[in-house]
Amino acid sequence: MQSGADQVLAAHHLPLPLCRFRLPLVLAALPTMATGEEVVPALQDSWGDFWLFRFFVNAAGYASIVVPGFLLIQYFKRRNYLETGRGICFPVIKSCVFGSEVKSVHQEDGSLPPRAEPPESSTARQVFKLLFCAAGLQASYLTWGVLQERVMTRTYGATETEPGEKFKDSQFLVFMNRILAFTVAGLYCALTKQPRHGAPMYKYSFASLSNILSSWCQYEALKYISFPTQVLAKASKVIPVMMMGKLVSRKSYEYWEYLTAALISVGVSMFLLSSAPNRHVSTVTTFSGVILLAGYIIFDSFTSNWQDALFAYKMSPVQMMFGVNVFSCLFTVGSLLEQGALLESVRFMSRHSEFTAHAVLLSVCSACGQLFIFYTINQFGAAVFTIIMTLRQAFAILLSCLIYGHTVTVVGGLGVAVVFMALFLRVYARSRMKKRSKKLPPGETPVQKV
Repeated sequence: MQSGADQVLAAHHLPLPLCRFRLPLVLAALPTMATGEEVVPALQDSWGDFWLFRFFVNAAGYASIVVPGFLLIQYFKRRNYLETGRGICFPVIKSCVFGSEVKSVHQEDGSLPPRAEPPESSTARQVFKLLFCAAGLQASYLTWGVLQERVMTRTYGATETEPGEKFKDSQFLVFMNRILAFTVAGLYCALTKQPRHGAPMYKYSFASLSNILSSWCQYEALKYISFPTQVLAKASKVIPVMMMGKLVSRKSYEYWEYLTAALISVGVSMFLLSSAPNRHVSTVTTFSGVILLAGYIIFDSFTSNWQDALFAYKMSPVQMMFGVNVFSCLFTVGSLLEQGALLESVRFMSRHSEFTAHAVLLSVCSACGQLFIFYTINQFGAAVFTIIMTLRQAFAILLSCLIYGHTVTVVGGLGVAVVFMALFLRVYARSRMKKRSKKLPPGETPVQKV
């Protein structure tokens, strides 16, 4: 039986000499040689199953769509199509390539508009809304986290005589998430009043591509590291963001930001370096997992920054969600079809109805979680949302340990506590800074920056 990678090469009639296969094999073996650990049998069925090879295959699939699209955009711009274009295709090309250039009067400086204050209501009604938002966010993302770990680390169809099989194609899960998010966002935009759209559609493709890659890295990382480790890594991404801001953008930060970043570093180090007896293979942190987590942080940071820039156009968050997911669906389905992986994933779903239910529920939780994010920030602001999501991360670690049996030592538990204490300290300090800055005259800073 041919592996997925062998089928791709056979479909394109590319008989390669044996020496061409050595580089992927050596690169894929690096994580094992670096850590001195035994390769998980399920991950060494063929060299095409290694994450580095799959990453380049996926990237090639995206490039087969991005490069022709880039050439078409340059062609229309050189022809000055906005002035000379005619015909039934003109509105579509104008929207995709040029947009209507509608900018928000509140965003000429590139900053986001202030949150619209909700109409005054009774305290009981506000408490009910807050509980509704918190419950929706917790239910959506806690379920999403549990299912994510189940799909990526456990087998399906196992019996007393058969070991079962694992689902390996992370890109298909990304596609499932994006197609449902695209549908939900499209229906929401169609049924509710939205601002006039002005951004060229192609600009969403940059955030879409980085969003796909960050999600792919997140799913793949679970094959090499435990879910609690992944959650802590996400919580600590403030550290590389601050380092990048200091080195590249010459940004200055307050002392409390350095203090909380140092506390997060200490907490994560305590968790990662703590050794637990009888560790299961799935909880061992590997070099591959670290690389994939670094990729997730880098791509996710680019996504958020690019989306911030796109908000200079007059658009709602749901319009942003729709635009990004349009291209996400296009990129992922194109790459899956080129690899022949879409049909293979559908066959896996037909063989294992339990996986089908998990994949669909995973996508539903992701889409609903996005809507709860928009609603919570609109009603209560970013600080309340950050507190709810920080609590969600703590609950996710606890839930993962209870359901999947991850072992956390006392030192590791203290490390987790230090990380979340630092995160709550950041929220508290930032809210105090905002209140204090409103009382100070313009030009004065409440805390010295370094």
